[in-house]
Parts: sequence; C-alpha cells; structure tokens
Amino acid sequence: MDLRRKGCLILLLVLVLVVKGDNNVVFNVKHKYGGRGGSVLNELKAHDSRRHGRMLAAVDFQLGGNGQPTDAALYYTKLTIGTPPKDYHVQVDTGSDILWVNCASCRRCPSKSSLGIDLTLYDLKASASGKTVSCDQDFCTDMFNAPYSDCRVGAPCEYQVTYGDGSSTSGYFVKDYIHFDQVSGNLKTTSMNGSIAFGCSSSQSGELGSSTQAVDGIIGFGQANSSLISQLAVSGKVKKVFAHCLDGNNGGGIFAIGQVVQPKVKSTPLVPNEPHYNVVMKGIEVNGKALDIPTTIFDAGSNRGTIIDSGTTLAYLPNKVYNALMSKLMVKQPDLPTHLVEGSFHCFYYSRKVDDGFPVVTFQFANSLSLTVYPHDYLFQVSDNEWCIGWQDSGMQTKDGKEITLLGDLVLSNKLVLYDLENQSIGWTEYNCSSSIKVRDETSGKDYTIGAHNISSASTCNSRMVFAFFVLIISILCNL
Repeated sequence: MDLRRKGCLILLLVLVLVVKGDNNVVFNVKHKYGGRGGSVLNELKAHDSRRHGRMLAAVDFQLGGNGQPTDAALYYTKLTIGTPPKDYHVQVDTGSDILWVNCASCRRCPSKSSLGIDLTLYDLKASASGKTVSCDQDFCTDMFNAPYSDCRVGAPCEYQVTYGDGSSTSGYFVKDYIHFDQVSGNLKTTSMNGSIAFGCSSSQSGELGSSTQAVDGIIGFGQANSSLISQLAVSGKVKKVFAHCLDGNNGGGIFAIGQVVQPKVKSTPLVPNEPHYNVVMKGIEVNGKALDIPTTIFDAGSNRGTIIDSGTTLAYLPNKVYNALMSKLMVKQPDLPTHLVEGSFHCFYYSRKVDDGFPVVTFQFANSLSLTVYPHDYLFQVSDNEWCIGWQDSGMQTKDGKEITLLGDLVLSNKLVLYDLENQSIGWTEYNCSSSIKVRDETSGKDYTIGAHNISSASTCNSRMVFAFFVLIISILCNL
C-alpha cells in the first residue's frame, strides 16, 4: 500500500468497475523481485521510499513472489482485457484508487521490463469491445461529485495523477471487458467477463516511465470511492470487506473479498477521515515488557495513527521509538558485533536459531488487539549466517523527513488480516497461510473454501507468493 499522495494527487476521474452477476474471480499476482535471489536491499529501500513519496498504498490478489526483504517489494497481477483478449501485468495495491494501463502511442511509457514479463500497450482500436468514456456520462460526474468543468459533450473523460516523487501519468478513460476466472464452488472456477472503465495512460514522466522493473499499469484497492472494492460495492456485488494472508514460510497466500467466517478475527477501529488504513497504537512490548515511550509519538506529524500497509515490505517507526526498540533487541546478545549494510540495515553474523537468541516484539492497539512479531519475522537472512534487522527509522526514509508509523509485510506475514470497511475496522489473527479460509456468499448463504496458492507461470518462471481475492461470491485468486 503505497502511502497516498500528500496533496500531490490530482484525480480528475476514477475507475468504475461493473461485474456481471454474483461471481468469484481469479487473478494471479507475482512479486516484483520474486525469484531474483541475493540481496536487493538497496532496491528495496528505494521502492519503499518511492511508495512513501507517492503517498499511495499496494494491493495484491492471489500473490506470486514472497515477502522476504531480500526478495520482495512490489506485487503485480495479470489482467486479461479486450476482444480478442490480451494480457496486461499491473501493480496491485491495496491502498491506491485507480486502475490504469499503458496505451498505444503513449509518450515515455516503458517498452522493456527486467521482471521476465512482456509489456503490452492497450490499443482501443484493436479491441472490438472497447470504447471511450466521455466526460458527459453519468459516472464521470458521479465519481467526481461535480460536473466536469471543461467537459464538452462527447469529449473524453480525462485523468491525471502526479506523485510525490515527481512521476506522473495522464490520459483518458475507456471501457472494455476484463476476463476473470470466477469461483463457482469450493476450489472450482468458471469463466466470466466484467465491463470496466479504466485509465488509458497516454503520457508518463519520472520513475513510471524509466523504471527497469516496469509493469503495464496499476490497479488500486484503497478506501476511496474510486477503488476497486468501492466500485464493486457500489455495483451491489460485494460488501466492502476483504482479507489477506501472506505465507512468510513457504510463499504464497490468500486474498479474500467478502465476509470471512473462518477463522474468527478480533478487530480495532480504523482512524476516521484518513486516506490509508490507520489504527491507534497504544504501546510496544519487548519480551512482555513495555517500552518507555509516550503513546502520542505514534501520531507524529500530519499522520494520525499507525498505517497498516501490505504493499510496503519493511516496518517504519518514529526515531525515538526506533531507538528504544533497537536498544532492547540486542539485550541477549551484548557482545554480538553489528555492521551496516547499504547504509541503514543493522546486520550481524549469527549461526544459531534466531528465535532463541532474540526477543518477541508485541504491538498493542485500541480495543485490546495485539500483534506479535517473532524474531524470524523481523530478522531476515542476506547471506550465510548473516542476518539483518527489518525495523527502519521512518524519519530517515520518507522523502520530506517526516516521521510515520507504518507496519508492512515484515509484521503482517503469517497472519490473516481483515479489512472491514463496512464497520470501519481492521483486525488480524495468527494463521497458517498455507491452509484455507471460508468466505460467505451472502446471496445463497453458502460458505466457500478459499485455498492458499503458490503458483508460477511460463512467462514469470520464479514466483512464490499468491493472493487469492474472493469477491463476496466473487473470489479473486491471483497467480503469477
């Protein structure tokens, strides 16, 4: 979940997604750095930094890749669009609010990617089912909550997004079929189509146009009216509830849209009027002992509360919290020397079991909800017996130096995390993400089993993480 743009985002119009019928859909998602091996710490930090600068947040459908810092950063899924259908790889983000893909004749759109995927430009003229969306159509004004001031009848409905790192995309909205694999029962799928209005990017600048780890676009899944889940909810196909489970042990996982009936999850309220998934943190414990820090420190700057972000890999804490935590982590190892890797990762050599030599960290939230992070979660191996600590000083990471509290995949792995936007709450429970969950189809009242995935494809040979999206009765499972 990229942290959303801080005043830099100009969204002239947004996504409308209409899915026919109450169905289950399957996507396949691969991690950006999946299977590359070795240390990618510098790229990892650069990725998280760009996300924080762009003020967006990252979703994932069925995941490919994994959440390890040496092998992780950004997830993408494959969408099939148009008639005849063509494949497009788009970054999946649980907190951004618009779906767009690179289009034919785009200026500065990337033409090559080092991710092992073929980039494809969407050509409206080449799709028999594609059509432009004009600014005078209802959803244009409905989504914008006002008449399009520069609208001339029949003129295209335009959008522009400018990110905090200086990159941007602009273009116009089109409508076309997107092809899904719907879940029709327990682990069963059939084919279905959905009619979608999405951004057709005609111009890009900055990182979006020059990154070697390029994809064909971005699909957002945030809270705003323009997000995927919001549009599905408006269409009456789903409630605004989804969950993910990232398997930090074996790779893969589950991403489910709809009411999760198993396992049960305890929740804490979302901070109101925030663009991200923010919650109130009450304190931090190390091996059961509370850190001596003021709780008001988690509301530093303009960001209220702690951001839960499955699209960021590491975990970021305000400077005073970071220093207090780091001083407690090495209590059992007073003579163990540490060294810096790539400027900001504190690392050390250790040949024994890390869970026996380092403390458990527990975050306490409002409504008595806790989140436990084990040493094997916050420590990651970069070479033989060389381990690095995943906690980061947020003031050293954000572009403007402002402190935030953000918990990414480092602490969210091996937990089922449930986002209930209907009741404005979020919760989690420790869970075996290699197993399955049950989601209720509210139309029939039946409960369907959604299993974990750990898939790969010929075009993206190395992938370990899968997110399964079950949409109410729509279940979106993603493979690579």
